[in-house]
Amino acid sequence: MSTLSLGASRPLASSVASVTAAPWELPAQHLVTHGVVLGMTGSGKTGLLLVLVEEALRAGVPVLMLDVKGDLANLGLAFPSHDPAQFAQWIDPLSLRGRSLEEQSRALAQARSDGLSRWNITDESLARFLPSIDLHVLTPGSTAGESVHILSSLERRSPRWDTDVTAARNALSAAISLVLRLVDRDPDPASSREHVLLSLLAEAQLRPPLRSDERPDDDRCPLSTLVRMIVEPPFATVGAMELDDFLAPSARKDLAAAINALLASPTFAAWRTGASLSPESWLAPRSNKTPATILSVAHLDDEQRALVLGLVLEELLEYVRAQSGTSSLRALIVFDEVYGFLPPHPANPPTRRPLIALLKQARAFGVGLLLATQNPMDLDYRALSNAGLWCVGRLQTDADRARITEALAPTSHRRSKRESPLADTLKRLAPRWFVTRNVHQSDECVLVQPRHAMSWLRGPMTGREIAQWRSG
Repeated sequence: MSTLSLGASRPLASSVASVTAAPWELPAQHLVTHGVVLGMTGSGKTGLLLVLVEEALRAGVPVLMLDVKGDLANLGLAFPSHDPAQFAQWIDPLSLRGRSLEEQSRALAQARSDGLSRWNITDESLARFLPSIDLHVLTPGSTAGESVHILSSLERRSPRWDTDVTAARNALSAAISLVLRLVDRDPDPASSREHVLLSLLAEAQLRPPLRSDERPDDDRCPLSTLVRMIVEPPFATVGAMELDDFLAPSARKDLAAAINALLASPTFAAWRTGASLSPESWLAPRSNKTPATILSVAHLDDEQRALVLGLVLEELLEYVRAQSGTSSLRALIVFDEVYGFLPPHPANPPTRRPLIALLKQARAFGVGLLLATQNPMDLDYRALSNAGLWCVGRLQTDADRARITEALAPTSHRRSKRESPLADTLKRLAPRWFVTRNVHQSDECVLVQPRHAMSWLRGPMTGREIAQWRSG
């Protein structure tokens, strides 16, 4: 059983003036029951997330990171040494503040060396880390990182059509829903006639076995073919109804025109290039290295992020359901800045349904979720109620603190939240300290301080900087 060495801990009622000798260790399988990290800007939330990711990878656990802001790409800056030259190319000239580039580089390298040595991260351990992982940064809709064909389950034939037709249909349904959202049509598979028609047309193209001259990554059902088939379908009935009664020719022509306009958009073309959308390949060990995949959507607008992440999460759900049951941690899914993607009812972005399903089902298959956000009041707490690990940093508002106190305080404290040690601590918590509860160890909360991250936390990485990292 792998143990993650994450930092130091002390009792909740103690002072946070210094770090105690008590280690903060977490058995890897405890993350199977999911985790939540909360904290306002400056609380150290991103640092804690990356420490958890680093430790999972060191334990050989594959990690997939959904990166909304660009911070998690800092994992690529886990330099194998403390050479100042490694920092120099990443320093923003505006941050020098009168120092020379050489002085700033030396100062950053020394600070990192000092920080890691305090937590017994040796130079040898640091040098082994990056070579032991297979790190990829995916950027759907952009060529900054590796391109991803977001609609591959619609346009390309998946091997799941031969092994698990239900999973293949579910993935196809999610891709069709995305297309319909983009053309402002009803995306609901159960009620949308447009969805039913597109599903029947696409499945007719995708389900037959591959020909001898065809590869799995060939476009078996390109949107251009689908547009023509919408106007003149290869069948005359849908269910028990005549096709024209089910969806009139004029409605089909309007739908075809809308999808054709989408197809002609140069921006949309970038979503349809690159490797197929495949969580199986992202999380599969490669070359005796542990997979670390970052799917960055920081370059997309809010609506595009919700659409792309909704489809990715649907694919992840199918991946999870295809695994055998286990109590060990098979893979870790990290979603930073989940605010807006898991809101309370009645809000229903395309990410909400698959996230709730993953929180309920993934643990049985050894897949843990780690969700983080600054705004706890905007999360669906019923969906998060079964999370086994909670790490709460500094919170800004009384309402946030009250909500967390209610969620985390032991039963004996809930009648007097204002006087409880938990409520008092959340109010005065210092940066890089977290109130933590792990239900596998105790109902009581403890104070923890994460160790220094091996990754250099330089802030969000832009598309240009991701491209620079790939080329360097």
